[in-house]
Amino acid sequence: MKEILDIFSESKINVNKKKIKIITDYREKNSLVASELVHLGLEVEFRELKVADYLVNNIAIERKTVQDFISSMINKRISRQLQELQQYQERLLIIEGIEEHELYTDDAKENEEARRRGVHANAIRGFLLSITLNHKIPVIFTKNYEDTAKFIWILSRKKEKESSLNATKKSLNKKERMQFILEGFPGIGPKTAKKVLEKFKTLKNIVNAPLEELREAIGKKAEVFKLIEEEY
Repeated sequence: MKEILDIFSESKINVNKKKIKIITDYREKNSLVASELVHLGLEVEFRELKVADYLVNNIAIERKTVQDFISSMINKRISRQLQELQQYQERLLIIEGIEEHELYTDDAKENEEARRRGVHANAIRGFLLSITLNHKIPVIFTKNYEDTAKFIWILSRKKEKESSLNATKKSLNKKERMQFILEGFPGIGPKTAKKVLEKFKTLKNIVNAPLEELREAIGKKAEVFKLIEEEY
């Protein structure tokens, strides 16, 4: 009698093979990236991550679409996120969607979000350099969600490590909180906020200061503090 081949043996091995787990922030649940990772054969476990969007072999990945990157650059949200990523020895920033949206250009067809918010292409270039040189975070540009998922898949092929979930949101000290409040005003960056705080010492003094004194300290940027007297 001829030996009967077990045509299901290979599939059984594949079924029982342990899938590589990708820890994913629950806010990415509706992301096409997450569904593509499953399609690529990875196990996606959703958790509340205080820092990063994905943890792959203890590499923290923050993912931004082009439009979200520009928006978070303007409202300074990404600066806090980049600081929090420092808790991981290995980290990445993925900027997704360059196939569909230009991150910046030097002509009139500049990125729609950047143009609408008045961000010059060189400001974006400078910020990208700051991410790499000051924050020491590599930046990867991907074409779309499928490309993002493939980068994560390749990272997952590295030797598996235990992913740390002990990273926490960074707590600001008193000076940082005061500076953060001032940076909420349009056009007031970290240097300007620090300068005006060093001169007037308290937020109350800044609010009560005559506009002329503020102009002497920070020039035309002082005009933004007229908002304090405006009605909602």
